[in-house]
Amino acid sequence: MGMSDEAFEVCCPDCGGMLKVDPVTRAIIAHTPAPRKRMFEDFTDAANALREADARRDSIFAQSVDAQKNRDDLMAKKFAEAVKKAKEKPMTERPMRDFDLE
Repeated sequence: MGMSDEAFEVCCPDCGGMLKVDPVTRAIIAHTPAPRKRMFEDFTDAANALREADARRDSIFAQSVDAQKNRDDLMAKKFAEAVKKAKEKPMTERPMRDFDLE
């Protein structure tokens, strides 16, 4: 069962590239990257994807603008509800402070 001094190739499980390994030192001697996959087949597909991304970005921006416009009303309603709760249940005793526990 003698080990060969000849380097062997292994497929990388992460990137799919080929690794050349030295059996004696157990070090990677060479790496051949896997061929890159094309994201788009042609320019029309890429242009369509960019238009869709622009439309999505504009939609998200419009939603955030609407949220900011309604923010004042929402905060006023929340404040009115908190005041209403505070009037219904007045504070009878002082809250505990860290200083009081010593």
